[in-house]
Amino acid sequence: MIWWILLAIVITAVALWAFYTAQRLNRLHIRTDAALAALQAALDRRAAVIAALLPGTQPLASAAEAESLLHNAFQERAARERDLSDALVPLGTELPAQLVDAEVRVQLAHRFYNDAVADTRDLRLRPSVRLLRLGGTAPLPEFFAYYS
Repeated sequence: MIWWILLAIVITAVALWAFYTAQRLNRLHIRTDAALAALQAALDRRAAVIAALLPGTQPLASAAEAESLLHNAFQERAARERDLSDALVPLGTELPAQLVDAEVRVQLAHRFYNDAVADTRDLRLRPSVRLLRLGGTAPLPEFFAYYS
């Protein structure tokens, strides 16, 4: 009789752990999605500022803004962002205040997104989480890097 009670306690504990871990994973995925949206907005704002300050970069900025950030499909947008960054090289270190502000916002959004991805991946890749398939069918988020 005691063994049945202990077994019930262990099963209940595992079920509660799995439930709370699945909830935490859901919150982490929501955080990652929100950070990705903020990164998209910051990159679009940066492209708009570059296009406004340097009219010759309008085609590059438009191409960058046309590429959406989609999970696990960052290559095209990252390439466009590198092109935009390369277009800023002639300005040197003397960047206009609006562009400095946009760059800082991009760096912060980039850091927040990659931190959210790191936290999500850390939990998703744990053996117990993978064994119980608590991540569901959501794709494993990827890091975004556009700096050359």
